[in-house]
Amino acid sequence: MVEWENGHFLGQEDSPCLREAAVQGLTLVTYDRRTIPPLLKTWAEEERTHGGVVFVDEKTISPADIGGLVWALTRLARETWNWDWTNRIYFLRR
Repeated sequence: MVEWENGHFLGQEDSPCLREAAVQGLTLVTYDRRTIPPLLKTWAEEERTHGGVVFVDEKTISPADIGGLVWALTRLARETWNWDWTNRIYFLRR
């Protein structure tokens, strides 16, 4: 099992990140709305599953607003604690 904290995935391609998140039962949280959506489309066409993706829009929650991001993710976790995140795509709001 690869630990996410050690920076192993920094600079890596998206596919290994998404794959490892699924293996570990994690949902990917990302501001990347340029390369992840086409990857999700490809995976859907190939009938590959992922652990879910939460998209964050930098116009809604700035990448510099760590507190706002944590608050929004905490609220999301409380509201969706019983969801199956497999193949789910969610757009985080403030």
